[in-house]
This record gives sequence, structure tokens and C-alpha cells, in this order.
Amino acid sequence: MEIIHVSAECYPYAKAGGLGDVVGALPKYQNHLGHIAKVVMPMYRTKFLYDNEWELVHQGGQQFGLNWFHYSVIKEKSNKLGFDLFLVDINGLLDREKIYGYDDDAERFTAFQIAVCDWINHWQNKPDVIHCHDHHTGLIPFMMQYCFAFENLRNVSPVFTVHNAQYQGWLDWSHYHFVPTYDGWRWGLLEWDKKINPLASAIKCSKKVTTVSSSYLEELKVSANGLEKLFEYEQGKCVGILNGIDNDVWNPSTDEFIPENFDASTVTDGKLASKKELCNRFQLDVEKPLIVFIGRLVGEKAADILPEAIRSSIFEYNGNVNFLVLGSGEPEVESELNWLKLQFPGYVNIFIGYSEPLSHLMYAGADFLLMPSRVEPCGLNQMYALRYGTVPMVRSTGGLLDTVIDFGDWQGFGIRFNNATPEDVKHAVGRAIDLFYNKKNLLFWMREFMMNIDHSWDTSAKQYIELYEEL
Repeated sequence: MEIIHVSAECYPYAKAGGLGDVVGALPKYQNHLGHIAKVVMPMYRTKFLYDNEWELVHQGGQQFGLNWFHYSVIKEKSNKLGFDLFLVDINGLLDREKIYGYDDDAERFTAFQIAVCDWINHWQNKPDVIHCHDHHTGLIPFMMQYCFAFENLRNVSPVFTVHNAQYQGWLDWSHYHFVPTYDGWRWGLLEWDKKINPLASAIKCSKKVTTVSSSYLEELKVSANGLEKLFEYEQGKCVGILNGIDNDVWNPSTDEFIPENFDASTVTDGKLASKKELCNRFQLDVEKPLIVFIGRLVGEKAADILPEAIRSSIFEYNGNVNFLVLGSGEPEVESELNWLKLQFPGYVNIFIGYSEPLSHLMYAGADFLLMPSRVEPCGLNQMYALRYGTVPMVRSTGGLLDTVIDFGDWQGFGIRFNNATPEDVKHAVGRAIDLFYNKKNLLFWMREFMMNIDHSWDTSAKQYIELYEEL
């Protein structure tokens, strides 16, 4: 079976969040199962582009509204990622350093999708499945079936994965001319709430729709940023498949970013070595429990409650805990966290930005990982934490609910709370402090137990293959 994954992100070429990790791993594991999985994405100007060798595989052009664009497709030569990676370049639209954040993002990703469809439409042997990820690729299922220029794709099965339904790629109908000529009777398949909605269109037009956890699929029927009725109506084609993690990348026994490798049998000494390096670098006390937050500083992640939650926890528990935050996002949150760092030196430190090496060191060296997310479709951070013997402290939502069992329950290994509020986080911090100081034997058992939980892509990759085979 040949599967083409189309995405705006793919680690390590270009990543802004969990989408990049998923698309950078799932195809590799599908290839391990004996199938042919490939990835197609825009050609951003990233370091990976310039550090590797590429070959030109196709050139073409397509109408785009009143204009015409030329595009080229290049392929990474060495197959170093475990799958073929293809990049689509359109001068003036896709040749940017960042993935998102431009005023013309709607035009950029629409043109990208048109180029992908045009290219594959010219293939002599068509793939079995085109698997699209999030709204940046949401128009492809419609274009495959109803745009006259791509009629050779009508026998190819489109599959769509919702990684985050909060972002839908809305377009005003004044942009209708961006979409190549199509059967006018089908305009309703593009529309939701009087706008062109790529995410809604993909849900309507795909043969199968997946979400990145079972709990998230159920949540979308009651909270989907306006698409609740659509998810309810289309539930027969929807299935929740939990994301996995790439055990080759996230492996404490081989990780090059940590000072001392370890496994479940050496977790205590191994984590201590990483914790010492972290605490030395950020002026924190290695003898205290270290709670870290890694992620975007945005409302979805409940980052806005972090300053008050951290401040009140330090006062409530007499400074017997340290906090370290890695991330960037809303300027107000960044500013509050930096002020907190000045108020509580030796108890709190902040790294504004993102660093892949530092994130690995934090997963390895932290005692607890805090995830108070308001929305967490699947979540990968808690799985990385488990892999490194770090106790996840999570709000009971989405994939966090599916992957973390509270240590108060049978064979529990995490800390769960119900509300994204400073009060709930403070209470969870109190439980973490008690566990660290007063229940050492339980903490040691939890670390060994969680490191033996398998959250690799093996199981999920098989589930996707079974899904494709139904088509």
C-alpha cells in the first residue's frame, strides 16, 4: 500500500508543535510494516533544507485565482528520515523561514494544496491513500473529488486527521476563486457558517476522519469551536487513534542531549545527573522537587495561569519546590513569567524560546512535568515524560485523560486534576511535594513502572493501516 502524508510540519525539517512530531514518525513506522509511506510539505527555508542534499523530481504550474504560479518539487536524497520527504516550492509564497504567522497564510497553504494535487494528478501510478493533516491540507479531499483539473485523483482515498480543531483555516467567500474550477453544485461541501472552512470541508469530504485520541473525539461533539454538530453528524466515519512517540528519538538510554544515559534499572542515578546539570545551569536547588513546563505559552496550554499557580505554590509550601519553564507565546505571559523569575531567584527560572536539546534535558532531569492544558487533543509531552521517568501532572482532558492514571488509583503513575485553575495546580503541586519528600519508595516504583509503558508508534501505525484497508 502506498500512503502520501501531506502536512505543514514534519520533524526534523520544520516543527511548531506535536503535528511535526507525528508526521515525522508515523510514516517511518508504516514503512516498517512493509508499506510505502511518504511525506509532502512546503519548502520552508530551514536549516535542514541547507544541510542536506536534494534532487528535483517535478516542475509544474497551476491557475491561482486570476494569476498563474509555477512550482517545483524536490526530494531528500538519502532517505535519512526513514521515508521519502518531498518539498513543494512556490516562489513568493512558500519560500519563508517560518511555518506560520504571515498575513497571506491562507493564500500560501491553498496554493500549496493545489500544487500537491496537480503533481500527484500527473503520476502514472496513483497512491492508495492521501492522508491529510489539519486545516492547512483540508481542501485537498474536496479538490481530489470535485475540481475538474484533478479528475485522475477521484479513485484515491482521502483520509484526514484532526490534530487540533480550534484552528480551522477560515476563508471569506471573496476568496472562492483560489479554489480551482469545480462542480458548482458542490459549494456546500466547502462551507460552514457562511465561510469557506477547510477543516469542515475535510471532515465532509474525506472517506475516514481520525482524531489523535478517543477522548478528544468525544470532546469534539460538545466543544469544537463551532463544528460540534458536524462531528456529531459525521461520527460514523470518525475514529480516535492515539498518537505515539518515536522511541528512537526519545530514548534515555541513547539520548545524546543528556549527560548520563539510563534505563528503568538505572533511572535514579541517571535522572540525578541530568537534574544536577539543569539546576547548575538555571540556579535551582537540586535537593528540591523540580517541576517543569515545556510548551507554547498560550491559552490552550493554560499558560496564563502559570504565574499565579507558581507564586501561590511557593508561598503555600514554604519554597520547598523549584519551577523551570521552557516556551514562548503570548507576550503578557512571557512578561509575567520573567517578572516571577526576578521575584523568586533560586526558586523559578524561565527560558523564553524553544530548544530541542534543552527539552530533552528537562524531560530527563525533572521530577514532574506540569500540563494544565485547557485543550489537549492527544499530547506528546506526557508520553516523553513517562519515557524518561518523569511524573506527569496533567489536567483530565483529551489525550491526557487517556494516557495518565492518577497515583491514587490502582497502578497509577501520574497526578491528575480537573480544572485549569491556579488552585487546582497548587493542590497538584502539594501532592507532588508530598510524594517527593514522604513517599520515596512509591516514587521510585512509579519511575520504573512508567518507563516500561509502551507508547511507541507500533500499535498506532497498525491501526492506521487497518483503517486504510477498510477503504
